[in-house]
Amino acid sequence: MHSNKWTDRRLTRLEKRDGDHRNAYQRDKARIMHSAAFRRLQAKTQVLGIGISDFYRTRLTHSLEAAQIGTGIAAQLAQKQPELSTRLGIDEHLIESLCLAHDIGHPPFGHGGEIALHYMMHEHGGFEGNGQTFRILTKLETYSPVDGMNLARRTLLGLIKYPNYIDELTNSTLLAEKPDSHRLVKSKQWHPPKGLYLCDKDAFEWVVSPLSKGDRNLFSNIAERKEQHAKTLFKSIDCSIMELADDIAYAIHDLEDAIVMSMVTRDSFEQEVVSPIKTLNLPWLSTQIDDLTNNLFSAAPYERKNAIGALVNCFITAISIEKQDMFEADIIDFNACFAKNYQIALGLFKSFVFNYVIRKPEIQLLEYKGQQIVMALFEAFSSEPERLLPTNTGQRWMEAETENEKHRVLADYISGMTDEYATRLYNHLFLPKSNSVMDSLTP
Repeated sequence: MHSNKWTDRRLTRLEKRDGDHRNAYQRDKARIMHSAAFRRLQAKTQVLGIGISDFYRTRLTHSLEAAQIGTGIAAQLAQKQPELSTRLGIDEHLIESLCLAHDIGHPPFGHGGEIALHYMMHEHGGFEGNGQTFRILTKLETYSPVDGMNLARRTLLGLIKYPNYIDELTNSTLLAEKPDSHRLVKSKQWHPPKGLYLCDKDAFEWVVSPLSKGDRNLFSNIAERKEQHAKTLFKSIDCSIMELADDIAYAIHDLEDAIVMSMVTRDSFEQEVVSPIKTLNLPWLSTQIDDLTNNLFSAAPYERKNAIGALVNCFITAISIEKQDMFEADIIDFNACFAKNYQIALGLFKSFVFNYVIRKPEIQLLEYKGQQIVMALFEAFSSEPERLLPTNTGQRWMEAETENEKHRVLADYISGMTDEYATRLYNHLFLPKSNSVMDSLTP
C-alpha cells in the first residue's frame, strides 16, 4: 500500500531538482524544519509558561525529543519485525517529519489558547490544534501558492490524528449554556472536539483518495460519548508511531522538568506511579522501578538523565506492529502499539504529569490568563479588522467571502502568534502605559 500514490503531492509542478538525492520524506522534513510555523514553536508553551525558567521544555524542544523517539521506534521495529516494516514502507525520515510537525498548529498559551479560540470560533467551524496543523500544512505555509507546504500524501495522512470534522464530532448539548462574559468561559465546557475543519475538506479528501470507498468511510467512523464530544477511532500506521513517540516524550521527558524544578515530590511519585507499576508485573520495569526512582530524584544530574533514558528505551522496545483486520489497505489496517500493560504503565506517568504539574493552580493561572488574552485579541480584531489587522492578514480578511471564512482568517492569525508576541500585543492594545507599538512589536 506504499505505492507512488502515497508520495504524490497536490502541486505537481514542484518537482525534484537535478542532483537532489533525497526521497519524498526527506524533502518534507526540510520543508517542515524551515517553516515559520516550526520556528515559532520555540516560544510556545509546552507545560510551563514562557519566562518561568530557562530550563523547561517548549513546544520546539518537545517536538525534537518526540522526533528522536519516533526514529528510535521506527529503527527498533525494523529490527523486531523487518518483513512487516518493509511491507508497510515505514521510513525513519517520514516518522521524524511527523514528530517535528505534529504540534505546529497549537496556538499560544497551550490549551488555554485552544479553548479561547474554539469558544470564539464555535459558530464558525471551531478551532482545534491538530486541525490547525493540517490547515497550516495544506494551505497556510508559503511553499506553494495554495497548497501550503505541498507535502507528500502519506506525510499528511500520518499527521491526521483525528480523521473527521469538528462539526460532526461536536456534542451540541455541551454548548447549550453560553457565558455572559469571557471570564466565565469554562475550560471543561469549551474544550474542542479533536478533528479537522470542514473548510479543509478538499485537502482531506485528496489525502484519503487512494483508499477504497469502504476504507474511507470506516476510517472516519466516530464513537459517540455521553457528556463529551465524539471521538474518532482510527489512524494510519505512521500516525500511530508518531502518537506513541509524542506520548513517551510527554510522559517521561516532561516529568524531568517537574522533578528538576521541584514541582513534584518523591512521595507522590512513589504513590501514584511506583506502587501501581510493581503490580503490573512488567518485564524489567516492575523490578527496576525502585532503582529508577532513586536515580530520578538523585542530586546527581547524570543519574537522572540515565533514568530518563532507560525509561524511554523501556517503552520504545515494548512497541510492535499489530494488524486490526478491519481495512483493505495495509497503511491503515496496521498500527503500532504497546505490549500488554505497557500502555497502562505509560498512562501512569502521563496522569502523574497531568495531575501534579499541569493541574497545579500556578500553571492553570497562566493558562487562564493566556485564555483571556487570546479572547480579548480576537474580540478586538473582529470588531475592527480593517483598522487593526496587519496588511497581509487584512487583505485575506477582505477577500474572504463568508462570515465563517472571515473568522477563520482571524483564528489563523492569532493562533500563529507566540506566547510573548500575543502578550505584547495585548499590552499595547489594552494597557495605557505600554511602550511604543513600533518599538516592541518589531521582530
